[in-house]
Amino acid sequence: MNGKQFERFGLKPFLLKTVSSLGFASPTEIQEQMIPAALRGDSAIGQSRTGTGKTHSYLLPIMQKLNPAQQEVQAVITAPTRELATQIYQQFLNAAEQYEGPEQIIIRNYIGGTDKQKAIEKLRVQPHIVIGTPSRLFDLIQEQALFVHTADTLVIDEADLMLDMGFLEDVDRIASRMPEKLQMLVFSATIPEKLKPFLKKYMENPKYIHIEPEKKAAENLEHLILPSRHKNKKGIVFEVLQTFNPYLAIVFTNTKKMADEVADALIDKGLKVGRVHGDLNPRERKKMMKQIQDLEYQYIVATDLAARGIDIEGVSHVINYELPSDLDFYIHRVGRTARAGSSGIALTIYDHSDEDALNRLEKMGITFKHVDFGKDGLVEIGERNKRKARKRTVADTERVAKAMVKKPSKIKPGYKKKINAEIEKIKRRQNRLKNKK
Repeated sequence: MNGKQFERFGLKPFLLKTVSSLGFASPTEIQEQMIPAALRGDSAIGQSRTGTGKTHSYLLPIMQKLNPAQQEVQAVITAPTRELATQIYQQFLNAAEQYEGPEQIIIRNYIGGTDKQKAIEKLRVQPHIVIGTPSRLFDLIQEQALFVHTADTLVIDEADLMLDMGFLEDVDRIASRMPEKLQMLVFSATIPEKLKPFLKKYMENPKYIHIEPEKKAAENLEHLILPSRHKNKKGIVFEVLQTFNPYLAIVFTNTKKMADEVADALIDKGLKVGRVHGDLNPRERKKMMKQIQDLEYQYIVATDLAARGIDIEGVSHVINYELPSDLDFYIHRVGRTARAGSSGIALTIYDHSDEDALNRLEKMGITFKHVDFGKDGLVEIGERNKRKARKRTVADTERVAKAMVKKPSKIKPGYKKKINAEIEKIKRRQNRLKNKK
């Protein structure tokens, strides 16, 4: 029976029912370590890639410890984007619906782009759990509408993205209004240096849980690299998408400008393309996410910043139009596919300037399959380092030939010409010997 293995955490029946309804067979690694720590009341930092089940690693302990009879805020969950906050809110609502007690569990989601006055009116009754973006949550606290001093748990989801987007200051302000003895649960794909002072300020000897799989990316994920060969990259993306005919593909770019250029180029070719980046206003973003969830798009072009806080289900293919400068983002991008036991394909279009980045990704444990277009679509070709090795052999021949030619003790007119001729003669002889072998 699904969810059976969660019983050993001592979870209440309605939470076991929640787990079962989601089809969870057994806890993921982050859940295995985070749930007992959170249930004990420990502060903890969970570092893991996307798609590892981290939301339920804090949702289950928070709901387990919740007292529905106590009508006050008992937990605060912060997320860097409206979309992520809304997704977390939906997960909590799903769990609350399974509760069969006499009281009602009240959960609220507070994000920008929504009616603030309406939210203030509803806060006459304080919710048990509040979820939201830091700026809107702090706004409601300042208005003396939301009271977080009663909550003893604070969750910071996607903390590194929170830092990137400049929201850490608001999180700090929220935390400063909460009890001194505060349980803080922090989740992040990476732990940047600039995040550490904040963590140190609020967390004394936190439990550190670092989930690093044997392979940096999912095992059922195939990593392909395709050389651009100085061709039009937008044309290559179109060809790749036509070849794959994906269930749902995300094409990643590094900037909003490039995302728009790639999306426009694909639209000009007749594809229906969604786009997800920071320049969309709240109404556009909400509409876009609804269309993506309703499977109106087969293709999405996105930037890292926007896509980090969005959970798009059913992604079968990830295309890297360009490699990110921070290679941890590569792991995050490709983590959008091959989730929950499904398989996926991640293809990166590269040029010579990407060689160093590809080498570093290989050192991180990623095995690339080198492909190019053939008669029957994408076919595997030789290793990308072959050309580099051939260049090195030519250079070695040159060096050996130069070493074999002695410079005259006295320099005579035209000696350079004679030496070069002699070097060329030796090189030809060496090449003939190699060919014979």
